[in-house]
Amino acid sequence: MDGQSVSERMDGEGMRWYKHLYVGKKAKKKRFTIIQNIRNHRFQTGVHVITPPSCGSNVLDIYPAKVLLNDYYKKQEGLLILGIGADYDETLEVAGRIVSDMYRATGGFCTEAFLGRRSQET
Repeated sequence: MDGQSVSERMDGEGMRWYKHLYVGKKAKKKRFTIIQNIRNHRFQTGVHVITPPSCGSNVLDIYPAKVLLNDYYKKQEGLLILGIGADYDETLEVAGRIVSDMYRATGGFCTEAFLGRRSQET
């Protein structure tokens, strides 16, 4: 399994973490620090997060972690983080793994179907 197992949990501001969190190779070395910094709303240079799409035409969304410091994202109830990368290029690789796993699991590119299927597997 490519994803790192981290329990899905609601943070104080309503942020959730995917229980099969995908983590890039560089981010893996400091994943607990990255996660804690995001939870505690601390600025991080280079770190990006992957979330389910905010609109129907996307497969996934990628945001710099610093964007999550904005009030808009702090108030987003149930924002689910599927993956993290130490920099943008690594985050693209992680997103590629998610999309590949999604296609293998569902035969398509529907994030909701993929997440539903993954939750049934555990």
